[in-house]
Amino acid sequence: MQAANISAYIDKTHPKQDLTCSVSIRVTHQRKRKYYPTGISVQASDFDRAMTGKRRTEGDTRLFKRINSFLSKAIEAAETLPVFTFTQFEEIYLNNREASDTVSFAFQKYIQELRDEKRIGTAISYECAKGSIDSFKKGLRFADITPALLRKYENWMSENGKTSTTVGIYLRSLRTIFNRANIDKALYPFGEKNGKYSIPVSRNIKKALNPQEIGKIYHYKAPSGSTEEMAKDYWIFLYLSNGMNVKDFCLLKRKNIDGDFITFIREKTKRSRKEKKTIYVSLKPEIKAIISKWGQASINPETYIFPHLQKGMTPEQEKQTVHQLNKTVNKYMKRIAKALEINKPVTTYFARHSFATNLKNSNTPVPLISEMLGHSSIQTTENYLSGFEQEAIHKATDALLNFGS
Repeated sequence: MQAANISAYIDKTHPKQDLTCSVSIRVTHQRKRKYYPTGISVQASDFDRAMTGKRRTEGDTRLFKRINSFLSKAIEAAETLPVFTFTQFEEIYLNNREASDTVSFAFQKYIQELRDEKRIGTAISYECAKGSIDSFKKGLRFADITPALLRKYENWMSENGKTSTTVGIYLRSLRTIFNRANIDKALYPFGEKNGKYSIPVSRNIKKALNPQEIGKIYHYKAPSGSTEEMAKDYWIFLYLSNGMNVKDFCLLKRKNIDGDFITFIREKTKRSRKEKKTIYVSLKPEIKAIISKWGQASINPETYIFPHLQKGMTPEQEKQTVHQLNKTVNKYMKRIAKALEINKPVTTYFARHSFATNLKNSNTPVPLISEMLGHSSIQTTENYLSGFEQEAIHKATDALLNFGS
């Protein structure tokens, strides 16, 4: 039986804001590969020097010992198995690494599940939350989590420069991990009443382009065949395609074209327990023209419409490709907006926001907007649309100072 290959791995493709990278234990067996986080984040150069350098400094030696402690435990766990399977390996390795009632252990198990399901973006988000909680209180146990501690953690994050959005994301991640654990409900710390802890909600003020501004973008003449022209066309495609996001755009295949519609299920909701909603995009001539200009000509229903993702890519490669395309479109759209004197930071998010708000302003019924956005409920759509109200308030109250000549 082929033995598993086990090594220390640093994820150089997803550096954090401080330019450090996460260190994991990589286990490969019969062409299947899994990563087990260590909670260690270091500069790539420090990792290379500590793990392969011939002359280590005192700091390098300490880092080597930290990483090697995880590596040794993984190798020992694999060597105890007469026949290697990931399930048996994880039972030994993970249970030996940390006490099973620690929050860090629960985070790690869930992160691995997410990676196994190829939900790389979500896994990375939970890794960030785990790292933050480990920095706040190493070895945190579920029994330690009280409303007072959660308020202390919130204040600690704010004092360390985290935005209200990040604070909310990390705390919702922690709540999810808590909900997955078998904890006495009497100890549940989250809630709105009776002294429980309520996760702060940052109001996401959405901004949209009005039809006149979108018209300027649509008629903007970029150099033929240029990346700028591609970015403009892609943005218009997203806007006309029910505010589609870039990941769903990249995943579109020829089989998604069904007569006069493009049909797809949002990648974001595919794993929802609720019934999956099929979104219908009206295949307008403008959309067809963009597909004809930038799409791949093929009769194979499994061919991606646009030439960005490729068959055989790993989930990490797919995520990086989508991220880079989104970054490119945003870069050129901001340039176009500046050239057109549109004083707004136009990004791909603006396509979705503009789609929703312009339908709302044209008196399209909310249930129809909800269907087109792919929301799970009318309430979700109403909450989403409420984010546009502040701009409407500014415009409406302008009349208060319209005194005439």
